[in-house]
Amino acid sequence: MNKRTSAVKVLVVDDQPLIVSELCEFLESNGYRCVPCESSHQAIERFQHDTDIGLVLCDLHMPGLDGIQMVQELQRLSGKHRAFEAIMLTGQADKQDVIKALRAGVADYYQKPIDMGELLEGVQRQEVALQERHKALQLGHLNQKLQYLSESLDDLYDDLDRVRRTPLASGADDGAASDTERAEIPAIFNQLSPRQLEVARLVGKGKTNYQIACELGITENTVKLYVSQVLRLTHMHNRTQLALAMTPNHSGLRHRASTS
Repeated sequence: MNKRTSAVKVLVVDDQPLIVSELCEFLESNGYRCVPCESSHQAIERFQHDTDIGLVLCDLHMPGLDGIQMVQELQRLSGKHRAFEAIMLTGQADKQDVIKALRAGVADYYQKPIDMGELLEGVQRQEVALQERHKALQLGHLNQKLQYLSESLDDLYDDLDRVRRTPLASGADDGAASDTERAEIPAIFNQLSPRQLEVARLVGKGKTNYQIACELGITENTVKLYVSQVLRLTHMHNRTQLALAMTPNHSGLRHRASTS
């Protein structure tokens, strides 16, 4: 029966090549893909270029950057958008080093010579912990998107209130201009609300979402929602087609839009 292969790669770092080889061979025989490194600088470079690396198994005492410094650099590079778990290996049972490592965010440590069975259990525990961290990151991203959507909906409701409170026409000239503008656009646009039509006209003038947002006093996200609604209601494929339909010089296209 084939053993499962973990989706998470293990970065194995030690300045002694024999130890790196033995650890990789053992972990790979238990379903883990390994990335062997013999220095902290090499490990940092591999980590940056391989986003599948989620577990870091490293020696504490190494030339150049030690294990703790290396983990701290990986944390800096990861920021808030990437999660990983680190396990430290040490040949010396120095309590202060262990405390320092744990304070730096190292999840666990093992003293050399390593009990491979205990190490495997530790790697499996950290894999589960990593999965939970990934879920938390995804929930955070979803909550952020929901916050943006909530703000955009609030803006939409504010716009609706303003439209309802605004008189239909402020004067005879304005009314005539409004009638003229309505007559110049395809009939398919008649189903749009005043604000939707206003956004469509500004798109037709070649303005960006940002420029439209500034002119109308709404957020850019709200503009995107309005553009999406206009495209859906008029059965157009993109804002370029919408802009052409709103341009007086493209009567042929406007005729097709009104009859489609």
